[in-house]
Amino acid sequence: AQEIASDVDPDAVHAARRELRRRIGERCLDRLQDLRAQLIPAGSYSPDAASAGRRALANVALDLIAAADPGLGEGLASRQMESATNMTDRLAAFSVLTMIPGDTRERAIAEFGRRFQNEPLVLDKWFTLQALIPEAGTLTRIKALMAHPAFSMSNPNRVRSLVGSFAMMNQSEFHRPDASGYNFLADIVLELDGSNPQLAARLLTAFGPWRMMDKTRRDQAERALRRIVEKASLSRDVVDIAQRS
Repeated sequence: AQEIASDVDPDAVHAARRELRRRIGERCLDRLQDLRAQLIPAGSYSPDAASAGRRALANVALDLIAAADPGLGEGLASRQMESATNMTDRLAAFSVLTMIPGDTRERAIAEFGRRFQNEPLVLDKWFTLQALIPEAGTLTRIKALMAHPAFSMSNPNRVRSLVGSFAMMNQSEFHRPDASGYNFLADIVLELDGSNPQLAARLLTAFGPWRMMDKTRRDQAERALRRIVEKASLSRDVVDIAQRS
């Protein structure tokens, strides 16, 4: 899409990528399951490079298995999340579960949040993975999470984890053709500008590729950007990014 750089439809990009991953997973399903079984460590956790590589490859296999067969992937990820002896494997399993709609996902989200409520860095990941869910209800989820006791607009890491991850990395939902993603980010930028203009300006860069989108999205993004520019008493940081955008 970046190479084409004209009339890009993020929904089409997302659908194509999802279908490609599904086909790879289906074609290689037996091999992926065998590979994962071979790579799961029998002993205790080891931080050495070879062990880290095996964990990474096993988790890629799990991700593709779930893309091909969500029911199978859900079961494997749930068991891995329960039995994991390290945060790498636990987060990988949790990441897979967040992409499979249903009660199992919601229970996993609630349990993970409770278990690591006193671990700031892990909780940042918890917010991020929910912000990346490519579904129509994600923006509503994010707004609800902003009322979570662990979230604060005065905590830059939390804002980056939740709002920044949504705007920068959830391309299909941030670039929704109804402009809800654009308007949400514009509101956040304007709210943050008075207290943390550097963070507000950084979030604003998510609008960067707006000119390469299809006409509906271009019009909506430009409208949101103009609303920011027209606000009185903006910081120099935000004015600079908004005007250049």
